[in-house]
Amino acid sequence: MSVAHQLGLAELRAGLDSGSFSAEELARHFLERIAADRLNAFIDVRPELTLAQARAADARLAAKDRTPLLGIPLAHKDIFVTRGWRSTAGSRMLSDYVSPFDATVVTRLEAAGAVCLGKTNCDEFAMGSSTENSYFGPVLNPWDKAAIPGGSSGGSAAAVAAALAPIATGTDTGGSVRQPAAMCGITGIKPTYGRVSRYGMIAFASSLDQGGAFGRSARDCAQLLGAMTGFDERDSTSLERAPEDFAAVLDAPVSGSQPLRGLRIGIPAEFFGPGLAADVRAPIEAALGALEALGAECVPVSLPKTELAIPAYYVIAPAEASSNLSRFDGVRYGHRAADYGDLTDMYQRTRAEGFGAEVKRRILIGTYVLSHGYYDAYYLQAQKLRRLIAEDFRAAFGKVDIIAGPVSPTVAWNIGERTDDPVQNYLADIFTLPASLAGLPGISLPVGFGALGRPVGLQLIGNYFAEARLLEVAHRFQQGSDWHLRRPGE
Repeated sequence: MSVAHQLGLAELRAGLDSGSFSAEELARHFLERIAADRLNAFIDVRPELTLAQARAADARLAAKDRTPLLGIPLAHKDIFVTRGWRSTAGSRMLSDYVSPFDATVVTRLEAAGAVCLGKTNCDEFAMGSSTENSYFGPVLNPWDKAAIPGGSSGGSAAAVAAALAPIATGTDTGGSVRQPAAMCGITGIKPTYGRVSRYGMIAFASSLDQGGAFGRSARDCAQLLGAMTGFDERDSTSLERAPEDFAAVLDAPVSGSQPLRGLRIGIPAEFFGPGLAADVRAPIEAALGALEALGAECVPVSLPKTELAIPAYYVIAPAEASSNLSRFDGVRYGHRAADYGDLTDMYQRTRAEGFGAEVKRRILIGTYVLSHGYYDAYYLQAQKLRRLIAEDFRAAFGKVDIIAGPVSPTVAWNIGERTDDPVQNYLADIFTLPASLAGLPGISLPVGFGALGRPVGLQLIGNYFAEARLLEVAHRFQQGSDWHLRRPGE
């Protein structure tokens, strides 16, 4: 068991099925690693609940049940409400909240036999790009503890990178799966909007929030994502689409040394401008060369509205956040101020105490752009820009199969470096926001290292429902490289 944390899902599956180790032994191994963690990756760990799930998985294994995730440990971003564990969204407002029900994602993964190790740290209400905005303190990057892990799903990404969990869930509103995956040197995928149920996902921006998957490899992400997706009648944005076995696509036989022959990869000029750091550009271009060696053809394309993604997103997302977070008023659940005069004073004191600076900033922006006299000037115009951004992608996908480029303009920056300049954090999302605004799937895979040995990720964006294609391309790349196998400290 001493090296179990170094194994991928295929090896863990083989070990569980053969009886080399039990689900309970595997869970205990990861719980020991989490107990020794110094990254602040987890908010809530409850070994008694984890081990109860592991014993249930062992009973299913003894009955010859064989499903891909049965007995596999995982971690949940603390945006998914989880019965028995605290569900805090990284906020003081919900710091002691224990949900009476499970999110659909949690329910599906528990039914698949996965064993929950705990809840991972995140930016408060998923608002941030660095996981510095958590009430529970920042998460450290396992490659360099002076650096951020990316955000808002930084706890999940750091946990997988540091082998505290083999797989983890995350959420992506403007890049919050892809960006931390890139900065932590692992693989992360955001599916098409509506693929993963938002029921029980604590809302930030409802038209953008989407659950995603983290793993060491594309294969591991395929297994996890396959169990997460599917129609949910309790979510009005859930898409009615037949389930897909994403992992099965990766096992399809290929002949010759160029399994990607015929694949056309679009390279947007707007993703490779002067704002892209040289130490990020070099690994990205090397990865594109490797994809060409596998038979793919790189084709220049244009996404001319890319620069408009930041202003559009930072109008739409705060507007939706201001509406979604109005429910946290101290009346029904969550934090309530201890001292107040009347009901209005209770509301004001509770929200002033319960929300952090970044959440307050976005609530104020959102309330402003939705107010009388400004709705047409800001929110309505941002929605029009969103449609134009989606049209850019539609035109590009008329020429190419997928689009490739960097995830972030730079490698991970130091903790505290941009705390006083939130706009710099917002600008870091320039390459991930367009796909989010269009509702498109995207994947980040590790392709090298930049300054100070900090990881660099390649982003692949697909057309709607092209998750299988993205996973296949990432998998073929990873079959010929070892970036996804490298671990911090090795």
